[in-house]
Amino acid sequence: MQTVSKNLALVPNNEKPNIKMSSISFQSINWDNIPKIEHTGETGTAFWQTIQFDGLRIRMVEYTAGYLADHWCEKGHIVHCLEGEFASELKNDETIILCTGMSYVVSDNLSSHRSYSKSGVKLLIIDGDFLKNS
Repeated sequence: MQTVSKNLALVPNNEKPNIKMSSISFQSINWDNIPKIEHTGETGTAFWQTIQFDGLRIRMVEYTAGYLADHWCEKGHIVHCLEGEFASELKNDETIILCTGMSYVVSDNLSSHRSYSKSGVKLLIIDGDFLKNS
């Protein structure tokens, strides 16, 4: 059996990709106990709650209404929209709209992108060494 999704490479379920990561023991995360750090955008504000492991970063991120990132990002991410809606603008003039329940994934250096949210959004963002484009 294979896992198939548009624009994703086929990986048989019984094969594991060659990914080197640190061992992380089982643990729960109570996001209420993780401080929110403010990041000012070109417009609006982003609030990040961050958990950092060796080679892995997990963030709960909230954009206020009218938020526009102050930079173009080339880092790889897995982004899952928990609440609301946002646009991921690509430097090639393409715009991808994601709403509650939708996700995107991109490896490092394969896209210049930035986020915009008209009415605010809450995201779960995961990035790390496993998204390096080798």
